[in-house]
Amino acid sequence: MKLLKLFCIPIIFMLIACSPTSKHNSSYSGNDNFTPVPMLHANGITIEHNSSNDSRISIINPWKKDANLCSFTLSDNNESTPNNAITRPLKRVIVYSTVHANIIKELGHLSAIKGVCDPQYFTIPEIIEGVYNGSIVNVGSSASPNIERIIALSPDAVIVSPYQDSQFKDIEKLGITVVQCADYMETSPLGRAEWIKLFGELFGEQEKADSIYNNVLTEYNQLKQLAAQSQHKTKVLSENIINGTWYVPGGDSYMAQLFADAGGAYAWSDVHTTGSIPLDMAQVLEKSHDADVWLIKSLESSFSYTKLKVQNALNAEFKAFKQKNIYFCDTERTTLYQDFPFHPELLLKEYIAIFNPQLLPDYNTQYYKPLLDE
Repeated sequence: MKLLKLFCIPIIFMLIACSPTSKHNSSYSGNDNFTPVPMLHANGITIEHNSSNDSRISIINPWKKDANLCSFTLSDNNESTPNNAITRPLKRVIVYSTVHANIIKELGHLSAIKGVCDPQYFTIPEIIEGVYNGSIVNVGSSASPNIERIIALSPDAVIVSPYQDSQFKDIEKLGITVVQCADYMETSPLGRAEWIKLFGELFGEQEKADSIYNNVLTEYNQLKQLAAQSQHKTKVLSENIINGTWYVPGGDSYMAQLFADAGGAYAWSDVHTTGSIPLDMAQVLEKSHDADVWLIKSLESSFSYTKLKVQNALNAEFKAFKQKNIYFCDTERTTLYQDFPFHPELLLKEYIAIFNPQLLPDYNTQYYKPLLDE
């Protein structure tokens, strides 16, 4: 990522920057007898504790084998903080994503968010109001944040959603820790949700984070067992063609896992990739023309069967279109993207109610609604 070049800016922060190559924070000078915290489903993060109650965090690079995106150490001791460790709870942070802001809110530390990138994509009312009244600073685009505003905020850390080969050197060289949350690269819903433990470490809410995750785990597994009671596997089609390309979730993605756990049969479950699969209309029709249910997410609130057919006449050839069994999620008006990464049980319940409504007869969907005719 190219950021504005800095000239002669003093190093005004005393925090350690994440290193994209080091396995751990080698400059740590406290009790180095760390032991790992067991992770049940997450593969992209390691958390270690020592007898002084310090925590060492390593976020694994999902695009480069045997490398880390960043590593840093956290300490509870305000008066004798180990060399180059971050004192927790973090009290001043900049957040790039509404997903991570929402989990900070759930842990009770929303007031620690002093700045955000791309505020137009945040759906948390307190964040929207804060940006409007100036109590939360808009630090610009995540692709090119305003370095001067970041300096003025003097944050304890900047919490970002990295992508392959993304760079944050202009922030790191200020001495600011960049916490690179690659949670979205996890291959299972429960793996991604387990990253709440990272936020528990950052804000000194380890017990609360563990409790939230354990509740998620319990409810998710109970719902999965409920879905398994159905003998019928609902054939499911996802998304929609945009500008000639139809992107469907890969068979190893957490969305494909959600479909399976909800009792769905997914046509691309045997395509072993965690990313999206680009297809044309003919390829989608060939493999999923007989899908029982069609799920569409879009920012366009005026979606309808008529509009779908106008966009592409072949949309009317799908079984789900003919039987009026399309479900639509308006991602601008719902909190789907904000909620489900750390609470996959909510989306699992939604899918079960759509795929096999007899299993949850009293449940009213909150994200997806039956698509209407104009």
